Amino acid sequence: MFVLASQGAGPATSLKVRSVRNVHRSAAACSDSLFVHRDSKDNNIDMPFEFTAENLKRAEAIISIYPEGHRKAAVIPLLDLAQRQVGNWLPITAMHAVAKMLDMPRMRVYEVATFYTMFMRNPVGKYHIQVCTTTPCWLRGSDEVMKVIHDKLGIKVGETTKDGLFTLSEVECLGACVNAPMMQINDNYYEDLEVKDTEEILDSLAAGKEPKAGPRSGRFAAEPLGGLTSLTSPPPGPGFMVRDDL
Repeated sequence: MFVLASQGAGPATSLKVRSVRNVHRSAAACSDSLFVHRDSKDNNIDMPFEFTAENLKRAEAIISIYPEGHRKAAVIPLLDLAQRQVGNWLPITAMHAVAKMLDMPRMRVYEVATFYTMFMRNPVGKYHIQVCTTTPCWLRGSDEVMKVIHDKLGIKVGETTKDGLFTLSEVECLGACVNAPMMQINDNYYEDLEVKDTEEILDSLAAGKEPKAGPRSGRFAAEPLGGLTSLTSPPPGPGFMVRDDL
């Protein structure tokens, strides 16, 4: 881009051409989560939180695993325990309880809770659907999976159904690329998804049933869909390809 810069005034004004380089940048990636706390009726410092007697014993057992001077390393499992107790999300008062238990500054606990996407800091539905849309899943049809959820539940990314059953999130790689496309619902992975599989899973959950987790294609784990390509015969015995004189 070139800008004409005026020098002087009057009829004899001369013009100097000055080159200006545009700065290009990619669009900011948006998230369905807010990483700064905002008080709400469901999440504020006046909300009471304390571990149940059962979870308090679990928390103490977790802390005991770590040596003296390193107990703060228990912050992640304790936050996870608090999130499970509340119901799939982590209120700020639960973070305060963990900070007090580990004798940590609250800010250090906030840093952990905002860094790891496993911690949901605002209420979510009973079933938290996380659809992976990274390249392998996208190439295998994650757009179709997302469309089924949009159409069937009537929610967009970051929204919860009116009955409080389902919350939808779009996430990056969940580590099941070989079994793409896939989605995680609470602690379960559902893989090798097609449209009918997604519909069946949603219907089962809405009816109060828990669909079987794992691949929906019939394979056991992440083996090739067309059958094994290696280790297809019994292994050779001792001495295989070893010289006779050894």
